[in-house]
Amino acid sequence: MGTYTRVGLAGAGVTCGLLLLALSVGHNGDDDPAASTRPRNAAAAPPKGPYVALGDSYTSGPGIPAQTGTPAGCDRSDRNYPALVAQELEIKAADFRDVSCSGATLADLSAPQTTGDGVNPAQLSALSASTRLVTIGIGGNDIGFGSLVESCVKQGALYVATGSGKYTGDDAPCRGRYVSDSDSGATDEVRQRIQAAGERLADTLREVEHRAPQAQVYVVGYPAILPAKGAGCDDDMTLAPDDATYLDDKERQLNSVLRERAASAGAGYVDTYTPSAGRDACSARETRWVEPLIPANAAAPVHPNERGERGMADAVLRTLKASR
Repeated sequence: MGTYTRVGLAGAGVTCGLLLLALSVGHNGDDDPAASTRPRNAAAAPPKGPYVALGDSYTSGPGIPAQTGTPAGCDRSDRNYPALVAQELEIKAADFRDVSCSGATLADLSAPQTTGDGVNPAQLSALSASTRLVTIGIGGNDIGFGSLVESCVKQGALYVATGSGKYTGDDAPCRGRYVSDSDSGATDEVRQRIQAAGERLADTLREVEHRAPQAQVYVVGYPAILPAKGAGCDDDMTLAPDDATYLDDKERQLNSVLRERAASAGAGYVDTYTPSAGRDACSARETRWVEPLIPANAAAPVHPNERGERGMADAVLRTLKASR
């Protein structure tokens, strides 16, 4: 979820840089792993198109070969989950449009988005009365998840350099930058951003229904980026253990709001967090769906690799089947 930029870092510095460059959308989690809703216009069989995929970099697949489509700055892979879903449903090329783009926010769905290499037209412009299937994977950039992770990585590097909490007793140095406690209660800045993003998504889903009234619409949640208990992230992600837990909690909250807004709008929701649990950026190279700051598999830092996109595609297909 953040803004993907082609750059890298070294050591603590490399870590933070990679992060800033890398996060171009995408993270998430779910409070209710079983959450999938039956969308309006659900049919007896998955539609054969036209299919339009909207979203940010967790949808587009930066760094996964082969990169395709225009503008090049959107970093779309021909192995991202929309492409795999279209292939599995045997949707003709002429009936499939992937307009997802790295760094996209909800505002970029209704207005042109300038990238480092070209301008992506407003994503909603790809919809029409003939559209029969729409997937939407977005929201991470709206809450500034990339900047949030970058901040926590910096705090994590300092945490390690100063004894890993031995002298401060604080295993969540980053959390304190966003959560303030007072006599009137705790205030969580990121939670407030998540609620605001939910309101924007509600407006977007109304516009999608207006433009594509016959389409089955599915909001696709984010896969697990970090482990729920924060263990094992001190090396690959340079995060203090409780900060990794805090970030995972924010991702779960975001996914929960995405699910709630989808249900309110009569859209379906695709849970990608549950099947990716234990396959986060801090897990083994051979099993993880999301790469860490320095990727070992072809992908952008802190983004899904090809295995992750395949897993997300499978989650979409399962939800389509269950919605019949």
